[in-house]
Amino acid sequence: MNEKELYKICKDEESIAHIKGWDFSHLHGRYSEEDDLPWDYDKIVRSYLKPDMRLLDYDTGGGEYLLSLCHPYENTAATEGYPPNFELCKSRLIPLGIDLRFCKNAAEIPFDDGSFDMVINRHGDFDAKEAYRILKPGGVFVTEQVGSDNDRDLVKKVLPDAEIPFPDLNLLIQAKGFEKAGFKILQADEAYRPIEFYDVGAFVWFARIIEWEFPGFSVDNCFGKLLLLQAEIENTGKISGTIHRYMIAAKKRT
Repeated sequence: MNEKELYKICKDEESIAHIKGWDFSHLHGRYSEEDDLPWDYDKIVRSYLKPDMRLLDYDTGGGEYLLSLCHPYENTAATEGYPPNFELCKSRLIPLGIDLRFCKNAAEIPFDDGSFDMVINRHGDFDAKEAYRILKPGGVFVTEQVGSDNDRDLVKKVLPDAEIPFPDLNLLIQAKGFEKAGFKILQADEAYRPIEFYDVGAFVWFARIIEWEFPGFSVDNCFGKLLLLQAEIENTGKISGTIHRYMIAAKKRT
């Protein structure tokens, strides 16, 4: 592939880098992430969740996972702070009777003190003190998070001087924060796993979607680096990187 052809492919991918909810189907067959984490978020959530519990899914995205739980709608609430996702949730969740509220600040959740038996949060924002406030005594908070080292090796391939956007997002620091807020840690774990891209266009689409990890990335700014990634694919068949995940399940002390 010559430079002109690669440039056009990359610009085309850049122009269509938009998603609703958290739908990465555009990259189907073009990239892979190892999903063999040493925990199962869904199993952990279901192990604590009971039908009579009042449940909040903070930063629900498109509401896909929340709906998969089939929790009684009258006991279910959700927040979302990204306007396109919020509009999507309005059409999906409100007709079911789910209490949906717009929220883009995890430190100011629009519910009263002690509103919930359980709060879940997967790859969204969170604040341990605020989670403590809205939980009932003995309530449980479960989160799976993207860690601060996520995709850092990929970022450095195109933006070598980019700073880590959220340096405190790791298990050690966050577990201490939950304990300080008044929680007892029930479960906690951390993992690093591979991520691979099989064409440069897929990488471009991904980098534009995950803009907080790739600040200032554009095809025009980084095309010289993208040429190096194309050479990496031609030599090895893939662009290789590393994801970083951690999970915490914590109980509000009574």
